[in-house]
Amino acid sequence: MPYNPDIHHRNSIRLKGYDYSQAGLYFITICCQNRKRLFGKIRRCEMILNEAGKMIEKWYYELENKFPDIRCHEMIIMPNHFHCIIEIVGADLRVCPNNNPTAAEHNNPTAAEHQNPTAEHIGSSVHRVVQWFKTMTTNEYIHGVKKMSWPSFDKKLWQRNYWEHIIRNSDEYQSISNYIIANPQNWNGDKLKK
Repeated sequence: MPYNPDIHHRNSIRLKGYDYSQAGLYFITICCQNRKRLFGKIRRCEMILNEAGKMIEKWYYELENKFPDIRCHEMIIMPNHFHCIIEIVGADLRVCPNNNPTAAEHNNPTAAEHQNPTAEHIGSSVHRVVQWFKTMTTNEYIHGVKKMSWPSFDKKLWQRNYWEHIIRNSDEYQSISNYIIANPQNWNGDKLKK
């Protein structure tokens, strides 16, 4: 099935029964709350990042340090949204303080981490990665509003959810990569422009 960039919805489009901690490549789109333009401008078909946009870029590449099983591929920060391809390599979603989690910890790894903050994280899921990215960028953006007069946002920096797509083969990967790279040139027709 060819990639269709026109199917961006507010809610995730999840493949029923798919394990989103499974090794693979994922195309992610995250939009600013109310699609407010906070990260820079498009000038002559090129994205010019402001300081907030550079901060988003920094946290994207920090994903590989936080999650050792994540590889960051193509990405683009647009004035009001963010596209990227992340790869999960050898993923296994568990928190493993002693390689023998309780039934509750196995079913709810996030809760297990809160109960045992020294637990070793040995796998990632798309949801965890996006959640951490949103948290870190929101916290730093709030700091930028307070200390550097960045434009404020309405209650939340990012929309409640995100859009993800499982990349199934190399042709699809190439198509999505090209879409990401060309996003600034296609800004005038971008459905996320608002």
